[in-house]
Amino acid sequence: MTGNVSARTSRGPNKLTLAISALLLGPALSGCILGTERPDLNLDTPATYREGGHTAPDAHLPAVDWWRGFKSSELTSLMDAAQIYNLDIAVAIAQIAQADAQVGVQGAPLLPSVTGTGNAEQSRNSTGSFATGGGIGGTTFQQYSLGLTASYMIDFWGKNRATLHAAEETATAQRYNREIVTLTTIVTVANTYFQVLAAQDELRVARRNLAAAERILTLIKQQFAGGTASQLDLSQQETQVSTERAAIPPLEITLRQNIAALAVLVGRAPANFIVKGGTMTQIAVPRVTPGLPSELLNQRPDVRQAEAQLASSNFSVESARAAFFPQIQLTAQTGVQSAALASLFGPGAWFYTLSAGLTQPLFDGFLLESQLKQAKGVQLQNLQAYRKAVLSAFSDVEKALVALSQTTLQERLETEAVANARKAFEVSETQLRAGTVNLITVLQTQQTLLTNENALAQVRLNKLLAASSLFQALGGGWTPTGQLSSLQPQEGVTQPAR
Repeated sequence: MTGNVSARTSRGPNKLTLAISALLLGPALSGCILGTERPDLNLDTPATYREGGHTAPDAHLPAVDWWRGFKSSELTSLMDAAQIYNLDIAVAIAQIAQADAQVGVQGAPLLPSVTGTGNAEQSRNSTGSFATGGGIGGTTFQQYSLGLTASYMIDFWGKNRATLHAAEETATAQRYNREIVTLTTIVTVANTYFQVLAAQDELRVARRNLAAAERILTLIKQQFAGGTASQLDLSQQETQVSTERAAIPPLEITLRQNIAALAVLVGRAPANFIVKGGTMTQIAVPRVTPGLPSELLNQRPDVRQAEAQLASSNFSVESARAAFFPQIQLTAQTGVQSAALASLFGPGAWFYTLSAGLTQPLFDGFLLESQLKQAKGVQLQNLQAYRKAVLSAFSDVEKALVALSQTTLQERLETEAVANARKAFEVSETQLRAGTVNLITVLQTQQTLLTNENALAQVRLNKLLAASSLFQALGGGWTPTGQLSSLQPQEGVTQPAR
């Protein structure tokens, strides 16, 4: 920005035009991305599921709001609240904003950089010294300048563009991550709510059995007072009553802790959160079939996320490979410069400089080679992660199908067992009152009923958990239709992706 103004020539504007044209043509010369060989995915995709049978591709796939199929208004309201107020989802949305900003950072080198400068300088030179007997006077100089500097790195080999594409794929992966977090959150809400219902059912069973044990204890006390029952009979029944009463506090712990966990999932303080609950028998299990395994690769957001991460690492390899080639830098500088502020914008104050430079790495201590090896290592890591995500998706569906079908069968068998056990206990209690059966038989039938009722409650819980696991394994109703437009980062509230 400094120099003699009079040394500038009038032919400068033509050269400046050439410089500006070069800067504008720079982006057109960029983008020759080096093609790299994409790794072979080598996916083992089965034609059908072993447990799902032969079904049509879209037969009873999960709806977007699949939780409404459980026919619970309270569960639906909890799901809606979780999608609005859950803090894990809010964190995932913030991560999308960061990834989008990083795309802008990585895309900046693809555009020219323009900088404005301004400078005012005053200096004074001495014309003599005391040693030579000269005077103390001097000359004062003033310098004023305004200028613009533009620079551009021609991305001829595609290094910067590949870096931009890698950042874009990372941002896409963050959008899929939000879907993963959302799906995990709503499945956790469903499972926790089912745990609450199971605890309430088990509490009803425990209290019902406690009431039955107390009724028998009252009868034994009457028989003991009449001399028809022994102290041993009385002590045994008192032990049974104490055992039934001691089974209630652990169930209360389970119930209250799961309610507190639900409060956190919907962004509420546990002290101000109430769940009405009910019973698992009021919960319906929606019908769902898995469709074709090949469609699962589009239904599962975690698989799509792994795919985007692999694509990002592919571009990173391209960027690391392009770094081995020469880099061309264009720079243009223009402005006005004068010793007097009044003549700063005069015709003779204008100046410019043009430059073009080429840089070719020769030896850097194997830095570029190591960076390329590192990028290839990340690419291989993401490739294996993608393969595992695909296989895990198939496995999750198979396991959920097995669990749902077997727990459905087990629920039917346990229901029959509970009905028989209840009938046996009622008969034994009636016979005990008539004095035709001993207390040991009554205690055995009561314990059998308690065991079967608790087993039935656990089986029902497992069935509901298997149903929610199947929805999660199938992607929770998420579909890739309009995936990017529907997954744009939002501020504050997120809705289920369509």
